[in-house]
Amino acid sequence: MIHHGLWDYDLPAAPTLMDIVVDGKPIKAVAQVSKQGFVYVFDRVTGEPVWPIVEKPVPQSKVPGEVSSPTQPFPTKPAPFERQGITVGDLIDFSPELRREAEEIISKFDYGPLFTPPSLKGTINLPGWAGGANWTGAAFDPVSKMLYVPSQTGAIVVKLSPGDPEKTNFKYMRSRGVTRVSGPKGLPLTKPPYSRITAINMNTGEHVWMQTNGDGPRERVINLGLPDPGPLGAGWSGAPLLTETLLFVAQDDNGRAVLRGFNKDTGDVLAEIDLPAKPWGAPMSYYEEGKQFIVIASGEGKNARLVALSI
Repeated sequence: MIHHGLWDYDLPAAPTLMDIVVDGKPIKAVAQVSKQGFVYVFDRVTGEPVWPIVEKPVPQSKVPGEVSSPTQPFPTKPAPFERQGITVGDLIDFSPELRREAEEIISKFDYGPLFTPPSLKGTINLPGWAGGANWTGAAFDPVSKMLYVPSQTGAIVVKLSPGDPEKTNFKYMRSRGVTRVSGPKGLPLTKPPYSRITAINMNTGEHVWMQTNGDGPRERVINLGLPDPGPLGAGWSGAPLLTETLLFVAQDDNGRAVLRGFNKDTGDVLAEIDLPAKPWGAPMSYYEEGKQFIVIASGEGKNARLVALSI
């Protein structure tokens, strides 16, 4: 998936096994979601890509003495499920003032398309180390052949600085002074959504729907005297739980712990259930004495608990 990795784009989640039909041909496939926003799909019998994965030129390292890979592999299908790379056109634009401030912020760093390498000036990487997709992975429906991928849009800055010869023999080290990059007025740097769920038809490789997940900084925008932008997406989405009829995703939505039930076919939110603590684990469903339950690991430290909901 990566040549000479410079971005911490290790594969974050377990792959998904699926039986699909592509152009009339049954394929036993394996799909891998990634931090960089791609789904890599292979025939799990032969190891061949289901759709071509092509080598494309990428920006080269400006760090003295470093030689980065001239190309990286890009899947031709499915299309990316997350924003990749950053340009001025991607910046927040709820108002002209916010756009100007965002442009001033990114001018302090190097930035560009996906796989723009870290630099001595500091490079904005989007997606960042947390994705894209993360450990929460994806859910597959074996009947409809739909893959559901929760993801987040979070820019980070990776800056290198000379290594201390008393501590390391590396010429350059990652600077710990700059890692996160915020936008103007404490808002994100880019346009929304900041968290989303994407549904992909794995028989065709086409996106079927994308739904913003959570309000995110919606209230902060309103408090600036700007029009209500609607749901913007919170930063982190939990692992998906798929049943015969529904898709569930838990989330910490700007301090609100919530479990949402989605229509699998359209992405419409059908229910929101408040949780007593931040959800961390993947929700699971089970039957007990004829009643269906959903249970999810929530909270931290002494507040850690299993929260069970009955239907």
